[in-house]
Amino acid sequence: MKRSRIVGTGSYVPSRVVGNEEVAATLELDPDQIVALTGIRTRHWVEPGQASSDLAVVAGQRACEAAGLAPKSVEAILVSTTSPDSAFPSTACHVQRALGADSIMAFDLSASCSGFLYGLSTADVMIRSGHIRSCLVIAAEVKSQSLNVADKETAMLFGDGAGAVVVVQDDSVRPDASGILGVRLYADGSGHGLITIPAGGSRNPTRVETIRANEHMLRLRGSAVFRSAVRHLEQAVGDLLKEFGLEAGDLTRVIAHQANARILEQLRRRLGLSSDVLYSVIDRYGNTSSASLPIALDHAVRAQRVAAGDLVLLGAFGGGLTWATGLVRW
Repeated sequence: MKRSRIVGTGSYVPSRVVGNEEVAATLELDPDQIVALTGIRTRHWVEPGQASSDLAVVAGQRACEAAGLAPKSVEAILVSTTSPDSAFPSTACHVQRALGADSIMAFDLSASCSGFLYGLSTADVMIRSGHIRSCLVIAAEVKSQSLNVADKETAMLFGDGAGAVVVVQDDSVRPDASGILGVRLYADGSGHGLITIPAGGSRNPTRVETIRANEHMLRLRGSAVFRSAVRHLEQAVGDLLKEFGLEAGDLTRVIAHQANARILEQLRRRLGLSSDVLYSVIDRYGNTSSASLPIALDHAVRAQRVAAGDLVLLGAFGGGLTWATGLVRW
């Protein structure tokens, strides 16, 4: 039976580092308060003229280099983003052109902070079905362009960046072979308004009034999102472990969406994980939405915190509401 396997990871963040001192100045907060509330010390924001596709291209190149594949040899490019270069054409087509991967399938998908796992699941299904043999999955976000710097719920949290993986077909029949064991996806549209940019779409088009009301800026109901994230992810992780006959103690590494250090800690405690199992880089990069999970994964791989044979659990939660889990034998 065909299975898919991650053979390369990559990530990229803009060169501009934004510390808590700069963010706190517009929020009337002490920089240390931001650390206490979020666990974030720095984040990276784009320079003028940088777009999501620019970040995605570098992350994709690095993932291909790690996999030992030329970008033009992959058979599909999937880009998760909620901050596309433009409404259309897709950011993936910009990436495809820049990578020189002519004529292959390329498209965007939008599932907020869960988007990378939605993309990984799509690649896994297409490879298992025999439709393609390789796929570059990228998550790229430029959140700094939609932040109200005076909004305490969002301004301190978000950064920009991109993360990527190369997924290929693997025909090994060994039950303990490396590969994606399963990805499970969920959504609950009743929570649509918890994380949103209210204006700019067909329901509420851009007008002078929407601009004056800051309706093109990211809005987040922090407390409600916190509760929902912990509850849904705890349940989804438990269901995934039960499905595969595993316990939390069987996991070598857990890498979850880097939304907020307090969410990560609550999740760790509820799952009964030791502190060294949950991997995090949120202190350096903040919340980069769907890019946060693959950025953390790439850092873990390059720091040799993920090794061959490790059982790695992935989890994410975001607007929609959406959430997702994945289990990988590295």
